[in-house]
Amino acid sequence: MNILVAGGAGYIGSHLVKELQNVADKLVVLDDLSTGHRDSIGNIELVIGSSGNKALVTNILRTNNIDAVFYFAAHSLVGESMSNPGKYLRNNISFAIEFLESMVECGVRYMVFSSSAAVYGEPAFYPITEEHPTVPTNVYGATKLIFEEMLDWYDRIYGLKYVSLRYFNAAGADQSGQIGEDHKPETHLIPLVVKACMGLSEKIIIYGNDYPTKDGTCVRDYIHVSDLARAHILALKYIIASDQSKIYNLGNGTGYSVNDVIASTIKITGKKPKIEVAPRRPGDPAVLVASSKKIANELGWNPEYIKLEDIIYSAWNWHKNNPSGFQQ
Repeated sequence: MNILVAGGAGYIGSHLVKELQNVADKLVVLDDLSTGHRDSIGNIELVIGSSGNKALVTNILRTNNIDAVFYFAAHSLVGESMSNPGKYLRNNISFAIEFLESMVECGVRYMVFSSSAAVYGEPAFYPITEEHPTVPTNVYGATKLIFEEMLDWYDRIYGLKYVSLRYFNAAGADQSGQIGEDHKPETHLIPLVVKACMGLSEKIIIYGNDYPTKDGTCVRDYIHVSDLARAHILALKYIIASDQSKIYNLGNGTGYSVNDVIASTIKITGKKPKIEVAPRRPGDPAVLVASSKKIANELGWNPEYIKLEDIIYSAWNWHKNNPSGFQQ
């Protein structure tokens, strides 16, 4: 099978690319490298460009006889989506329409889409199932939901089959230590805490310690990035075998507080960073925990990294050997 990974030089995409090398007959990555890294995908063929460049995408699909697409090409900072909504609507929606049109024109019928738990908004209950109301509270989450709705229409009209995977908090790094998380700026909690323990940042800021949780800090569901990658491959196999479209949550099903993450990282690294408490950030729910029973029952997927310490250790292993990320 010939596969295109759009946004494949990014954090999650690069971990999928590593796994796909054992699956794909031909593998091509499309990335504009605005947040991705060339070194994260080794010697895999890379086309540098925009997912919204219809002529470029059409050429890639035709030239390489692409059978299926994994789509990660999106901006993903919640705060930025609220300060610069046009950037997110243009990249995550307008560019996506051009991409889908190229797929239809070239007869490519399978897509696995990188969605987000942000489509749910403020949780009405947890663990959150796929039947939970989708009421996004930020532009980023809204763009993911709109894309899912577009995929549904392209399925009905053109027969484009898809699986949309709604991630919770992706974390960790490949066990090889060769690839990991390298965002600039970094906004994810685990790498922020790890870097503070390494002395690469001044302090850890806890945004709110008065939530209705066991220790007053937010609770989140962390899923290892390699577990995410495995789920993508299972999703593609499902589409091809069933010719049906689906939506699945991806999480561990266990919630850990900000304080839990800090304590576990201190234990692993042996370093204690400076900690500062700041006011809550608007729109941060107290608890976000997934139910992944649907994908477990239907696709046989279960996370291999179920302990928070194992997830953090893999991140620590990457960062301690790559303190400047891919830019050594």
